[in-house]
Amino acid sequence: MSDVQAWIKETVTQNPVVLFMKGTAQFPQCGFSGRAIQLLKASGVENLVTINVLEDPAVRQGIKDFSNWPTVPQLYIKGEFVGGSDIMNEMFESGELQALIKA
Repeated sequence: MSDVQAWIKETVTQNPVVLFMKGTAQFPQCGFSGRAIQLLKASGVENLVTINVLEDPAVRQGIKDFSNWPTVPQLYIKGEFVGGSDIMNEMFESGELQALIKA
């Protein structure tokens, strides 16, 4: 496992909610990342850790390899990959995202 992969694994397992995104929670750099932040805030998330993939090309590619998912943002809850903004949106509408965050 590469250093980047090890760092990603450590980050998602040591933090309850992690979003790999373009930009920051305060200043998202794409619409999908912005929507993901809105959904998480509306779900009552606390202790959200965000990782700006635009700051490091190795992390940007590394997270795609780690999850075997081609796009960003990517949400992890309690070490498990949840999905991107479309999946988050569907889960939010059904109440599943809020339940997963509060569990």
